[in-house]
Amino acid sequence: MNITDDPGTSATIDVTGFAFTRSAWVDAAPAHVYELISDVSAIGRWSPTASSVSYDDGAGPRAGAWFSGANRRDGREWTTRSQVERADPGTAFTFVVGGTETGIVRWSWEFRPQGRGSLVRQSWQLLRFDPVLGRTRADVDALRQYMAGSVETTLAALAQWIAEHHREPGCFPRGSRAEGKNAADLDPES
Repeated sequence: MNITDDPGTSATIDVTGFAFTRSAWVDAAPAHVYELISDVSAIGRWSPTASSVSYDDGAGPRAGAWFSGANRRDGREWTTRSQVERADPGTAFTFVVGGTETGIVRWSWEFRPQGRGSLVRQSWQLLRFDPVLGRTRADVDALRQYMAGSVETTLAALAQWIAEHHREPGCFPRGSRAEGKNAADLDPES
């Protein structure tokens, strides 16, 4: 859980503090928001960094399930494998990039009723250092800052998308993207 402050020295920095949480209010019930977020194939609708996400064959939103997704940042693209750590319908959805036993980043979503909608909290936590994330404290600080901006963009886009496409729970079939449809293609009147 340590990285060097300077690649040429033996000084270390504890990465346990590399975490953040951002929140947004959305005009939908927690169960509906959970349904949207736990359908990992949908994240590309809102995230500026993730796309082409899908559960492994036969998997779905349950603890232990695996999924893959493409990520992009600064003109680079790569694929990650993630494992669902928590899947509590209407309450929380958490996954760990790299798997729950040896993963490097935990992503958590929490949903709480607030007024006629929900308060959605999205968290990012660095679990351990991996050179793919950077080699210095400045690299990891920059990553955290970049990811915080990405989460803010994702939450704002999610809130806007829900406002424009509001439906009752169950109206967005799982795997709709895999069937060649995404949210923008769905007729809000059907």
